[in-house]
Order: sequence, then C-alpha cells, then structure tokens
Amino acid sequence: MIVEYTRYKIDEQRRGTFEKAYKKAVEPLAASSHCLAYELSHCTEAPEYYVLRIEWDSEEGHLKGFRSSPEFKSFFAFIQPYVKDIEEMRHYQVLSTGRKPT
Repeated sequence: MIVEYTRYKIDEQRRGTFEKAYKKAVEPLAASSHCLAYELSHCTEAPEYYVLRIEWDSEEGHLKGFRSSPEFKSFFAFIQPYVKDIEEMRHYQVLSTGRKPT
C-alpha cells in the first residue's frame, strides 16, 4: 500500500464548487480496484487549504493502473478545474499506524 497526499489551496469564492466537485469525483475513484480508501479534509486554521488522502494498492497501481483507466477520465473531468490549485502531490510509504482503544 502507498498513500498519496494532495494539498490544494482554494480561494473562498470557489470552495463550495470544489467540495461539490469532489463529492462527484469520489464515485469513479471508489470504483477503481486500485483505490483502497480516500479522505478529503479541510483545514480549520487556514480555511483555504484542503488535503486529499488516497490509499492505493501500490504506486504503480495509481500511476499506471488508475491513470490509464476509464475511472480516471471520469475522476479527472470533475477535478480538472482545480489542478492548478494543487500545491503538493506526493506518495508516502506508511511506516506505522495505530489507534487508541475506545
């Protein structure tokens, strides 16, 4: 598994349309066999920032499998207006995880 983090900086006037676009974009993303999980988060201290976290089966599964699929074409159609707002997009290998017992 590999985790992709994408950081967006979205101006106030476009935040609503950005969030609506991602509600639609996650449908083809979730349909991909390479996508294991995803999460879009909005920063509370600096509201212009969003982080998209996607768990992929592998970096190759993301870059070659998903990006050459029909699901990517649908996904990209929704997010294309916001590509120029990406400040960082990186893949990370998970080294450890944990959750406190409830």
